[in-house]
Amino acid sequence: MEYWLPIIWFGVIGFGVLMYVLLDGFVLGLGILAPFAEDEHQLDHMMNTAAPIWDGNETWLVLGGAGLLAAFPKAYAVVLSALYLPVLLMLIALVFRGVAFEFRFKANRAKKAWGLAFSLGSMFAAFAQGVILGALVEGMPLQGGKYIGGQLLNSAFAWFSPFSMLTGIAVVFGYALLGSTWLILKTEGGMQQIARTLTRPLVLVVVAFMGLVSAWLPFLDSRIMARWFEGGNFWWLAPVPLLALLNAFALWKAAMRQGRDAAPFVLTLCFFVLGFAGLVLGIWPNIVPPSMTIWEAASPPSSQGFVAVGLIVLLPAILGYTAWSYSVFKGKVAADSGYH
Repeated sequence: MEYWLPIIWFGVIGFGVLMYVLLDGFVLGLGILAPFAEDEHQLDHMMNTAAPIWDGNETWLVLGGAGLLAAFPKAYAVVLSALYLPVLLMLIALVFRGVAFEFRFKANRAKKAWGLAFSLGSMFAAFAQGVILGALVEGMPLQGGKYIGGQLLNSAFAWFSPFSMLTGIAVVFGYALLGSTWLILKTEGGMQQIARTLTRPLVLVVVAFMGLVSAWLPFLDSRIMARWFEGGNFWWLAPVPLLALLNAFALWKAAMRQGRDAAPFVLTLCFFVLGFAGLVLGIWPNIVPPSMTIWEAASPPSSQGFVAVGLIVLLPAILGYTAWSYSVFKGKVAADSGYH
């Protein structure tokens, strides 16, 4: 169990992070796309598509963070100490986004201001998540299990780099794509047409950013791409980028195809899953690139086993109410639907 428990927990945390990205990503995308709403009524319509289900999505983020603390405390300590500022920015932006989401529906004179707050909170949260991703992928130099990047740069901004800024912007556009395809799925008429018009250029931008990030990876100290070309790994890993390209082409075609409203959103979800799979395959078995493996960062097997008992109860409950809430509120959302 000392060997398998860290692998199981790595999978659980990865699943939680992926579920958060997929489910809260489109809500953040709605905020990013808010400036494209023609008026306040149209923005109401956009927000109403996610109003019944948005606040349950953060559960997955809590699961990932709590699981990291319980199962991999050394990694948690390194990541939080190295990325304190972008993590803090993300949390503040998420709170700001949540407050704005609720207050906007109750406001009268300040409705436009809360709409702007919803948009800005979504953008900053998405950007911060991209920066965190970029900093992790770029690698964190360790000495004696402690992060030394900040000491090397004598700054709290050791995570700041051209690569992390690139991934921050890339995630903003990626979430915008999730938001536009969600609107295709959930709306009709003029709102859906706006979403379709936005989706095709967003597909091109997201593919371009994915290409830039992939081209940058071989030059990083974390050597994320090295595993792809070692020991013949390329031949069994190659289907991941090939599937991503095919998926992008199918998404491009589906974006303007009338009558198949679910296809763009499903294909966008698949695009994110393939990108996430490529990332995990690149960093494995490290949890903090370039050198901290999941076994080095793991808590004692007794601790991991104890927390796993709670997970056995908690995870099915989260999956159950998530599936139930989405099934209850499935279907199109009319423009005159109200939020209470």
